[in-house]
Amino acid sequence: MFLLKNKEFGWGYTVITKEGEISENTMMDFGILRLEAGKNYEHGLEKERAFLLMKGEVSFFIDETEKSATRKSLFDEGPSCLHVDQKTHVKIAALTDSEIAIISTTNDKTFPPEFYTSSDVENEYRGKGTMQETSTRIVRTIFDKSNAKNANLVLGEVVNYPGKWSSYPPHHHPQPEIYHYRFLPENGFGFATVGDSVYKVRNGDTVKILNDRVHPQVSAPGYAMYYIWVIRHLDGNPYIKPVFEPEHTWVMEKDAPIWSDRGE
Repeated sequence: MFLLKNKEFGWGYTVITKEGEISENTMMDFGILRLEAGKNYEHGLEKERAFLLMKGEVSFFIDETEKSATRKSLFDEGPSCLHVDQKTHVKIAALTDSEIAIISTTNDKTFPPEFYTSSDVENEYRGKGTMQETSTRIVRTIFDKSNAKNANLVLGEVVNYPGKWSSYPPHHHPQPEIYHYRFLPENGFGFATVGDSVYKVRNGDTVKILNDRVHPQVSAPGYAMYYIWVIRHLDGNPYIKPVFEPEHTWVMEKDAPIWSDRGE
């Protein structure tokens, strides 16, 4: 099943996907860590890992180094993310009730720890000025091959405006990808297309995107949609950019002849 429904994340770490799954293997571990204020969590798994703060105030301890991060809103604030290699031990201390997405994958390469803050990550308004603004969205690429050459992961966020599309025009890539969703308000919903299948997604749901399938997304009117996107590079075939379906690329042209009679 490509759609993984919200498991009602309790305190501690909730597994969503695991590297090496027999069916629909994304080649990534993905899960949500919820820590109560005053609690600690240690992570020494011998894999490449990314720790993306979703809510709260935490301190990350990497050897003797401490990095602090605070986040109140996924929609209005940029990310804070710690990215480490297989040899780096990480301790997380929650100063308030906090929530963190943890992604990991096998990677034998070594690289120094990198701590990304909102000032390091651009809010890119993709789709702006085209398609009558029906696909304008905020894309935040935290790291990819341009700034993490030895990584096996690519990590970012998308904020969908209510009623608008993202991952559009429809595109695909052979590298496996995970989308994890949140909504504002939380009772919102949207639709995720994976190939010819369409899934209704709600707060806390996760979708696996595999086998070079196209995957455009849309949020319902009235509801902002946020999702984490994380891609796993393939050996000898890293993710650089998506492949757009040629029949739909015309919509990106600034003066594309899109029907505009709205009955006004």
